[in-house]
Amino acid sequence: MFARKSIAQVQRETETSELKRTLGKWNLLLLGVGCIIGAGIFVRTGSAAALHAGPAVLLSFVVAGIVCAFAGLCYAELSSTLPVSGSAYTYGYTTLGEFVAWTMGVLLLLEYGIAASVVAVGWSGYVVSLLADFGIHIPAQLTGPAGYTLMRDGAPVLIDGQTVTTIFNLPAFLICIALALLLVRGVSESAKVNNIIVAVKVSVLVAFIVVGGLIVLSKLPQLIATNWTPFIPANQGDGKYGVDGIMRAASIVFFAYIGFEAVSTAGQEAKDPKKDMPFGIIGSLVVCTVIYMLVAAIMTLLVPYTSLNVPDPVAVVVDAFGPTWSWLAKIIKIGAIIGLTSVVLVLMYGQTRIFYTMARDGLLPRVFANVHPKFKTPYINTLLVGVITAVCAGFLDINLLGDATSVGTLAAFAIVCLSVIYLRRTAPELPRGFKVPLYPITPILGILSCGYLITTVPASVLLLFVIYLGVGMIVYFFYGMHNSNLQKGEPQDDRPDMGEYVAPVGEQP
Repeated sequence: MFARKSIAQVQRETETSELKRTLGKWNLLLLGVGCIIGAGIFVRTGSAAALHAGPAVLLSFVVAGIVCAFAGLCYAELSSTLPVSGSAYTYGYTTLGEFVAWTMGVLLLLEYGIAASVVAVGWSGYVVSLLADFGIHIPAQLTGPAGYTLMRDGAPVLIDGQTVTTIFNLPAFLICIALALLLVRGVSESAKVNNIIVAVKVSVLVAFIVVGGLIVLSKLPQLIATNWTPFIPANQGDGKYGVDGIMRAASIVFFAYIGFEAVSTAGQEAKDPKKDMPFGIIGSLVVCTVIYMLVAAIMTLLVPYTSLNVPDPVAVVVDAFGPTWSWLAKIIKIGAIIGLTSVVLVLMYGQTRIFYTMARDGLLPRVFANVHPKFKTPYINTLLVGVITAVCAGFLDINLLGDATSVGTLAAFAIVCLSVIYLRRTAPELPRGFKVPLYPITPILGILSCGYLITTVPASVLLLFVIYLGVGMIVYFFYGMHNSNLQKGEPQDDRPDMGEYVAPVGEQP
């Protein structure tokens, strides 16, 4: 239950992986940018502002960015030390033991698979909006979760005088299935597609920032008086506005920063992981934080925050540019769709690699690690991930999915920060391509800040989270623990060939 992988075994698995090394540092940076930019700007920013922070959602991004920086630095150190597929799961296995590793795997299903569902729902909203601009209308009943009353600007949507109750989100379901099939063809092809998508998406966002910024500057005093006064709405309790609302909104938008963590799941496919992975993690975090701040400021200045409680808030903002820019509004909506496509792609990619690693360790059935003879991808688990994300996106509410993702992400990040502390104490001689600055302050702050943001999530979501973890523990005790490679006593070399002796994790040198 508390068995740990040695450093030697982790390094040996890196060498014996069947996955091809095709990703350079710029591929990894674009991989991170492709995941980070999307959910935070295009999907959940609107609800975070409308329901919790008001115009001060800008500060929520600052808070989330700072918390993410703590975790990002810890990820950079671990990824340069243990550059293997599996991300936080592998880090936990090597430092804190198998039970923690299994827990991390359960958390990462929320952080990746369910997050992909969240973004797919946002993707659906933009597709529906764009098609409507061209006179094509998807039946409203097929554009939302089961049993949901369609809302717009805080009021129910009426068709023929009747409210609309949705049955199934068809576009969200279809995009998940389509991208799963793309991933089956292989990471190399998927990475090339992602690079193109990121380039288009960033170009569209630059256009949004430039045009929106010019409009804002032309009437800044008026906009501040109208939409930014008060900048922090009065606290109404239960995380609605005020400082509490800012922190609640930070927990909502935080999951949008998981792109840097997706980079760490690509360890076995990076050309030079010890150098390239820290570059991809920190670089993508810096680039995307700057973009988030600019876009959030423009959004909340141009449109009253009460109008942003929609799955496609950017569409609402670009429509406010005015008729002169109607052509640009359509282009930006297309860019949003392209951007969200890349986010779903990267999140699903990360989830499949985590399942792949867990199956190789015996914690999941071996079929999850079966590699396609032609494409060299874990095709069976990729198809399963596609089905899981598609069903969740098609039937469940975006706010429930988003809150679950946030809790899982924050818990996983806290464990990663703890892993850095443990590994520094138990294996100080281990070569590290990157070291966390201001150690141990940085990882400690990461643990505390992640824990605090978890407390801002509604109690009902936390209860569901505990139940979910409980089910995961049952699966571990009845299957994973009995089939684990380590528990079965498979031999492993505890002394890595690194020029000097490095104590296996869990032993003092």
